Amino acid sequence: MKINTKRNLYLVSALLLVSTLNSCKRDDGLFPVPTTSISDKNVFDTPARIEGVVNGIYKSLKSASLYGGRYLLYQDVRGEDFINVTANSYTAYESWNNSYSSGSNDINNLWSAAYTTINGANILIAALSPGTEVIGTELSKAYIAEAKFLRAVSYFSLVTVFAQPYNKDQGASPGLPLRLQAEVDGNNNDLARSTVAQVYKQILSDLDEAEKDLPENYSTALLNTTRAHKNTARAFKTRVYLTINNYAKVLEEAKKIVPQQIAPFKAQQGVANELQTDITTIFGGNYTTPESILSMPASTTDALSGQSAIGYVYLVNKEYYLNPNGILNDTQWRQADKRRSLLQANGDKQYLKKYAKASPYVDYIPVIRYAEVLLNYAEAAAQAEQLTIAGSLLKAVHQRSDASFEFPGPALASKTAILEAIAKERRIELLGEGLRGYDLLRQLKELPAKGDANIQTPLVPTTAQNYIFPAPNTELATNKLFN
Repeated sequence: MKINTKRNLYLVSALLLVSTLNSCKRDDGLFPVPTTSISDKNVFDTPARIEGVVNGIYKSLKSASLYGGRYLLYQDVRGEDFINVTANSYTAYESWNNSYSSGSNDINNLWSAAYTTINGANILIAALSPGTEVIGTELSKAYIAEAKFLRAVSYFSLVTVFAQPYNKDQGASPGLPLRLQAEVDGNNNDLARSTVAQVYKQILSDLDEAEKDLPENYSTALLNTTRAHKNTARAFKTRVYLTINNYAKVLEEAKKIVPQQIAPFKAQQGVANELQTDITTIFGGNYTTPESILSMPASTTDALSGQSAIGYVYLVNKEYYLNPNGILNDTQWRQADKRRSLLQANGDKQYLKKYAKASPYVDYIPVIRYAEVLLNYAEAAAQAEQLTIAGSLLKAVHQRSDASFEFPGPALASKTAILEAIAKERRIELLGEGLRGYDLLRQLKELPAKGDANIQTPLVPTTAQNYIFPAPNTELATNKLFN
């Protein structure tokens, strides 16, 4: 990972961020430091500046190429449920067509955004360990926990697209350079890749340590949605453990926030996470309900624009429409289903309307929702032959939006049938939230052929070179130990 002006350290952006904060004047004798002049020498000198650094890591995760929306776009369009219209290389066409190269902007920008977030987390962890008198030991531990959570999310985002799936060989394949030190220059660019298994071990270690020291909750619904708390770490662990087929651990983590065996399901500790009665309220309505376990916020003064905004790509410019041969017309997704109101018809085509705000694009971007946790739990329960609870969880998600729908008896009667129903439900419920490509790879399924009369993309076998993203040129050129 080259440290240069273009891909500069997270610290630079952190300094720019905290320099705008209001803070008390500091008198250093004859040489007072202006409150608007922040450097690496005083960035951790006040509580406001330290909190600004924490916020800066979240802002880095929220960059356009990561959880600002484009990472979700890359993952979703690799699946079969979207058809590309424009062949626009700036809006994930190469991901849809599985034609990335090491020089692709998307590849290099995603890698850079994730490692910038990781380095920001490393910088804060190093600065606050074992604590600082400026904010005290307990708050230092909480901030470190947030940094470890964000580092885990960033590594997970990378390993699931740039490395072979864990389930291919139990993580024996080459993974990622596992950077855990704060970098302030280019002296440590050279670092060999750890195995996929080692990367997942670090991700889970970070999430376990984060859960231990994160707060149970915050003082407002906004912070409970946009800052990590204990249930955020628990929820994300259900996704990670599902990825590596550790169903027992999925069940263990899920039960922490889904303790009931029958609906209605609701967390009984920490934030009272639960499904909302109407799914449409969490997309364009109330972004801070307890269903939104973690989302990336936006405001009129902090929003992405143009082709960087996922709402522009899906709805304004209508670059992808829903594949009529995909989940759109599956019998499990009836016309009466409320989730169809999150689509917009244009002629004979349907477009995703989950991100429906016009410019400035201020839709909150979901990282993980309670609905996903219920489906993760359901899948793990089905794999463990716990079909009753699996069926109850599945029905809770589906019937929230289509109350009169009844799964046919055979659909819930066997492990194979219920897993198929859960897989379809994930495609319906989590459409456009960045999970379809991830689901295909973790299950070692080929990337499907798709297209219409104008543009076609071929099937990608699991053994094909383009089954995963290529390593970026920026890393290959500066890391001599990358292989």
